[in-house]
Amino acid sequence: MSNVETLSGLQRRLNASIPQQQLRGEMEARLKRIGRTAKVHGFRPGKVPYKVLEQQYGPSVQQEVLGESLQRSFAEAAVTNKLQVAGYPQFEIKTADLNAPQIEYSATFEVYPEVTLGDISDVSVNRVAFTLSDADVEETIKTLRKQRAVFKKTDRAARNDDQVRIDYYGKLNGVVFEGGEAKDVPLVLGVGRMLPDFEKAIVGMKAGETKSFDMTFPADYHGKEVAGKQVTFTITVHAVEEAELPEVDAEFARSLGLEDGDVDKLKAEIRDNIGREAQRRVKVRNKDSAMDALLKISELEVPKSLLESEAQNLMQQTLQDMESRGMKIPKGMQLPADMFVERATKRVKLGLILAELVKKHDLQAKPEQVKALVQEYAQSYEHPEEVVRWYNSDPARLREVENLVLEDNVVAWVMAGAKVGDQAVTLNELMGSN
Repeated sequence: MSNVETLSGLQRRLNASIPQQQLRGEMEARLKRIGRTAKVHGFRPGKVPYKVLEQQYGPSVQQEVLGESLQRSFAEAAVTNKLQVAGYPQFEIKTADLNAPQIEYSATFEVYPEVTLGDISDVSVNRVAFTLSDADVEETIKTLRKQRAVFKKTDRAARNDDQVRIDYYGKLNGVVFEGGEAKDVPLVLGVGRMLPDFEKAIVGMKAGETKSFDMTFPADYHGKEVAGKQVTFTITVHAVEEAELPEVDAEFARSLGLEDGDVDKLKAEIRDNIGREAQRRVKVRNKDSAMDALLKISELEVPKSLLESEAQNLMQQTLQDMESRGMKIPKGMQLPADMFVERATKRVKLGLILAELVKKHDLQAKPEQVKALVQEYAQSYEHPEEVVRWYNSDPARLREVENLVLEDNVVAWVMAGAKVGDQAVTLNELMGSN
């Protein structure tokens, strides 16, 4: 028998018991299995008396059996009481004597919340759209040319897109601040490597010139010593180098991986690549808008257990990302939990909202949708059929695709029901996000 108490909000407590006879039967079976191979001094394997096995292995086997029995008993009681358990229960043994006829226990846990979905037609959603132009392709080619530029010295004054070699030092209250001094630094003007006011001060200078100027750092600058403060910089220009861009010819095409040097083919590939990436970003932007709309019309309480678990996952992902970027992460390092609470809350809420929405409006991924998306992914590879086989060979990979299709279905549902305002965006606006 079991009973369930409501403690507060989503928290519940289950009170139940496990018959000693059940525990004893499982313990005896396990001890006998151990006895077949156990090596006990003075006895041959398989010949160790049961009492000896019980003395030597009994306590550990009892704890093992009790733990498994608690989990099993709780799972059965959850089904009986129609409980939708969120996270893991915390068990408490109420019976002091573990050899008593009945082992009384309680399990404290949370249940999934009721999700109340409002009227999607009450919400305004901004839907972005993008059309790729020839100018976008030409601008991308220009960027690729700049990345392969050769710099040659010039006597004229520096301007954007030039590379300069400089010495500089910055003083705060008359003293050079930490990180405010460097020598023979190569800097391409206009690409945003340094603060805009710093680069702007160099424009117009020639090789051999020195200049001092005041500059105020942004209030949110990462260097706390100078954030929001005015400093005085002194810059000496040693060289001004003009960029010579490569011609868009066969050699340029080969430098970008086209062995036959076909320029027309290069432009077609660039167009395809830009188009795919742009549409991916459009999709992400519109998905974010749809998810924000769902958050606005939904009411639910977030289970603390799911929130803590999601925050932990986000922390681990952050640490792994830091490590992949070459940072050395001390073993066991932890980041402050409050760094992830906001993101974790949003993700947990959306997970619960989507589950309710999919169930209520039959938005599950259909097999033909999954197949179509896999085919779409495969087309960007040299051997599409191999990519299709790779996805179909692993259920976990297909589940990932199913989740993406499900999200697409949800976005389509939101866009069909909400007050949608369309907004055309440029390539630069798209590439500046995500």
